[in-house]
Amino acid sequence: MKKLKKSIAIILSSIMILGITGCSGAKTEKTESDVQASSKTNSHYPVTITTHNYEKEPVEITFDKEPENVVAVYQNSIETMLALGLEDKIKLAAGLDHEVKDEYKKAFSKINYSEQFTPDKETVLMEQPDFILSWYSIFDDKRLGDVDYWHKNNINTYMALNSGAAEDRTVENEITDILNLGKIFNVEYKAEKIANEINTKIDEVSKSVKDQKEQTTLIIEYMDGKIYTYGAKSLGGDMVTRLGGKVLNPEGGNIGEEDLIKLNPDSIFVVYMNRGDEKAGQEEVNKILKNPALSSLKAVKNNRVNPIPLGDMYCSGIRTIDGINAFAKGLYPNLNK
Repeated sequence: MKKLKKSIAIILSSIMILGITGCSGAKTEKTESDVQASSKTNSHYPVTITTHNYEKEPVEITFDKEPENVVAVYQNSIETMLALGLEDKIKLAAGLDHEVKDEYKKAFSKINYSEQFTPDKETVLMEQPDFILSWYSIFDDKRLGDVDYWHKNNINTYMALNSGAAEDRTVENEITDILNLGKIFNVEYKAEKIANEINTKIDEVSKSVKDQKEQTTLIIEYMDGKIYTYGAKSLGGDMVTRLGGKVLNPEGGNIGEEDLIKLNPDSIFVVYMNRGDEKAGQEEVNKILKNPALSSLKAVKNNRVNPIPLGDMYCSGIRTIDGINAFAKGLYPNLNK
């Protein structure tokens, strides 16, 4: 009898060992559904994120759970939410300078988009949000007020770094914003994928232009009849620098036509917002190309005056790749010929 029990024990042990060996030898890959299922059982929250107030001071906010009623204002706020698959969390959206990218139009059609370009505090309050995602400029007294008001009412906010919260506006800041939203909504795997795509594209384009002759350029925008230049510390300036270009008038600010002629860059990028007007980009470019006073510019003579959407080079979010590609083509027009 003892021998029989011993034999049974040996057999059972052998079966267990074989089972464990078989499991350990199997290779499995996590699918998106696996990640989503496991996220419901893990202890992701609470999550603490650093944002900023209107004084540009860092402010820590904590999320005890995933936000459910989000107000998203401005291009990058809306498109990043859509890219992360969070359209069902958006209670109200506003402030598009351009149509959303084609791949997100179907998701965008499902959300509530406001006719107010920048909704006021009362409008936002009516939506009973638990999270507001926007730019530095909208958190002023004339619009939504400082973030302190919302935080005191248990409504979290996030201010895009390159919208004015950070002194130096860089591509890294755009990636940080995307990764922070991934943490806030517990979709880090999606945010990391987007961040990796941006970094890969930057590396690819940077390598392709590394042997090119240095090109000088200006990034300008016509504002109230004046020529505003984006300096080296702007996001557009950071993109140009990464591509081996040189931003003239690096401190930025307004210049006159005489200054533009003296600077005489190899190329010019003219910023525009179309807001439904397909001709907007060309109209802005024509302010230079068809101006007799600027006909002596190298960029005009060589037809190197390029339109660039504001959303591609200012708080670009998921459009960061578009901005890098646009600057590369404008700086090095013969590169892909």
